[in-house]
Amino acid sequence: MFVVNNFMMAVAQLIDFVLTAYMWIILGRTVISWVNADPHNPIVKFLYEATEPVLRRIRRYVPLSFGGIDFSPMILILGIMFVQSFVVQTLKQVAMGIG
Repeated sequence: MFVVNNFMMAVAQLIDFVLTAYMWIILGRTVISWVNADPHNPIVKFLYEATEPVLRRIRRYVPLSFGGIDFSPMILILGIMFVQSFVVQTLKQVAMGIG
């Protein structure tokens, strides 16, 4: 059973790492949007291409924009934090219960 335990812990840690990295990408995109960044810069292109599909879906269902401020990154970060707190922690607790 320790193999299943280790596998589930590894999956939980991998999901946690990917979600944390994506949260940093969202924060980077948010900071880039505050300045007049060159849209042809490869880093700026990556930040927009990596985040825009998800943010567009959020904007479609929850059009929160007050005074020109887009709150979709905040909603996405809150969603990521929920997944990290609920799904990742649940996977870790299940893995501990198996072992």
